[in-house]
Amino acid sequence: MPIRVLVVEDSLTVRKRLCEVIAGDPELVVVADVGDGGRAIEACRDLRPDVIAMDMVLPGVTGLAATEHIMAHHPTPILIVSASFNRGELFCTYDALAAGAVDVLDKPRGDEPDGEWERRFLSALKLVSRIRVITHPRARLRPGRPAATLPKPPAAPSFDRVAGEVARCRIVAIGASTGGPGAVVDVLRGLPAQFQLPIALVVHLSEPFALALADWLDGQLPRPVGCPRDGDPVAAAAGRVVMAPPGQHLVIRGGRWRLTRDPERNWCRPSVDVLFESVAAEYGAGAAGCLLTGMGRDGAAGLLAIRAAGGLTISQDEASCVVYGMPREAEALRASMRVLPLVEIGPALAALDR
Repeated sequence: MPIRVLVVEDSLTVRKRLCEVIAGDPELVVVADVGDGGRAIEACRDLRPDVIAMDMVLPGVTGLAATEHIMAHHPTPILIVSASFNRGELFCTYDALAAGAVDVLDKPRGDEPDGEWERRFLSALKLVSRIRVITHPRARLRPGRPAATLPKPPAAPSFDRVAGEVARCRIVAIGASTGGPGAVVDVLRGLPAQFQLPIALVVHLSEPFALALADWLDGQLPRPVGCPRDGDPVAAAAGRVVMAPPGQHLVIRGGRWRLTRDPERNWCRPSVDVLFESVAAEYGAGAAGCLLTGMGRDGAAGLLAIRAAGGLTISQDEASCVVYGMPREAEALRASMRVLPLVEIGPALAALDR
């Protein structure tokens, strides 16, 4: 049975082109194509598609508002298809990913090799359609309610080592991919204001869309988030989130942040494995690693390196992952000392700063 696709795009020309591309694949079928967010909500409710290709810039009900409503009332895998790279529209894309959209793909620029973008689009639709999505209640919250007033998650039990003394944690490294922006926000909101360990972060997001992610996270969290300069001292990042910039690996050597353009690892740059392995080598038993939702296997070997060095390791459980890929690979390697639902990871990390 073909995968049923709802196309949401305000440009008639682009919309018809997307429908033509989908029609050329026997594994896919367009069940409806609409030009605004209100009609997208109605079509999703009435037709129950398997996957939605959604633009963010729409008349009337925006793509973000439509995503929030759909994920709160009729959860459906959503692939954002956008050409918007200015700061405000990028922030809307991150908000939509945090509200439950699965992934994002840039619209064709017109200079790609013949057929390349079409192959990426069809592949992304098929991949996203297989993701098991969950209900996101964000759209049911009172409009304008600040994040700081949302109920706090229950405290997780303290992080106990099976044997031996717990070395004092000196740094926390976090990696995430598909579903990552929302998961990272949820984890870091679970940390108290007095948490003073440096936090190193890698989130996989295609380069055009990753440009303003650190700025968006900075606005979502009560602690500073930013990308480092090569050579900045790690000690100056106490209580801060230091994020790998687009297209560069983030590592720690000799107490300083280093940015490299070394080859991709697991088809990724920045790579979670590269960060985790450097943290294991630099801090040993003083390191903590946390691997969140994501597709593929990046981060699993690095998490194992942290555990082998005597550090503490956490991975997100299957039930709370958007995609149980990277954490599953970590489990297969027995790299995770604790497997926790998303709501418990922040409090578990908070217990490390003592």
